[in-house]
Amino acid sequence: MNTTEIKEISDKYLFPTYVRAPLALVRGEGCRVWDADGREYLDFFSSTVVTSLGHCHPALVAALERQARAIFHVSNLHYCEPQALLARRLVESSFADRVFLCNSGAEANEAAIKLARKYGHGAGDGRYEIITALGSFHGRTLATIAATGQEKVRVGFEPTQEGFRYAEYGDVAAVERAITDRTIAVMVEPMLGEGGVVVPPDGYLAELRALCDRRDLLLILDEVQTGIGRLGTLFGYECDGGESVRPDIITLAKGLGSGMPIGAMLAREPIASSFGPGSHGSTFGGNALACAVASAVLETIERDGLLANCSAMGERLRDGLAALVGPGSRLIATRGRGLLVAAVLDEPSGPYVDACRAKGLIVNSTGGNVLRLAPPLTVGAAEIDRGVAILAEVLAR
Repeated sequence: MNTTEIKEISDKYLFPTYVRAPLALVRGEGCRVWDADGREYLDFFSSTVVTSLGHCHPALVAALERQARAIFHVSNLHYCEPQALLARRLVESSFADRVFLCNSGAEANEAAIKLARKYGHGAGDGRYEIITALGSFHGRTLATIAATGQEKVRVGFEPTQEGFRYAEYGDVAAVERAITDRTIAVMVEPMLGEGGVVVPPDGYLAELRALCDRRDLLLILDEVQTGIGRLGTLFGYECDGGESVRPDIITLAKGLGSGMPIGAMLAREPIASSFGPGSHGSTFGGNALACAVASAVLETIERDGLLANCSAMGERLRDGLAALVGPGSRLIATRGRGLLVAAVLDEPSGPYVDACRAKGLIVNSTGGNVLRLAPPLTVGAAEIDRGVAILAEVLAR
């Protein structure tokens, strides 16, 4: 099938819940993808910041093939080896004591919200409110759109779930002012992703940790986009205080499966014990295929030194973009950490996404005037330089 045929069938039978580019991708390898008409592109969006190890990484293909020959899925009423091994690896690599496995970032955040409330009804004396950030994005379920600090995602779904208060991102004093006697937790992203790749002030997360300690609140970090190496550290919070941050709950998805649908909520034991049998669940959560691939993702990141590569290539990308900022340029700033980078324009970024695609580069528009660039952690110097060169051509036009 060609692109036109795929597009016609999709437009006829799928819900129109996405604004899709006229692009039908059929094959991928590393940073490169090919459309149904045979054209090649550099993927600097990693399919919504998901394919952390690039497309069809050999180690992940091998892990998937091995598991597919054994068993696809095991009920959560039984034990599953790939699930157990992934949970152990996540705990041993983090602050956490327990892992809940699910299928997506929204599911992981929903689980975190439920866990915080369950803990609040016990040790928290009935507290249930959660403070989130203006500009944040936490998912598309009813609870996670209520948690999201963007009014536009809630329009048409009112009345939204009660129990969320919002504070300016990066402003710890604003968070403190939002605390009431009903507050149980603060939930933030280490960097705003969908909100425009916004980097908070240095020390923001450490100050939030200190505030939560003073006020007896849980600190929940939504690392759906920033986790699993995206910022050059395994967890994004390690960029901003490291051990002094140590959240109570963290959520992961996207890069954890590098294309396989999986999410995870990690928590410290005193909080995790609030969930007992029957308090939460997910039929497909911890699916054997997804867990086998996720374990291979973590193993490959460590074995191949991809955190160091992410930091080095992210710096190369930001330096390349910074060189394009100047008098007469529509590019006015660049920001980000690791390989989650924003090119900030002085006008809407949507047309630039189309222009880049026409030249063989896939990027994304977010936050109105921001081009979001998120190449895989495996990206090389030549690919970074080629992506920057295409952006330079587009900006020159």
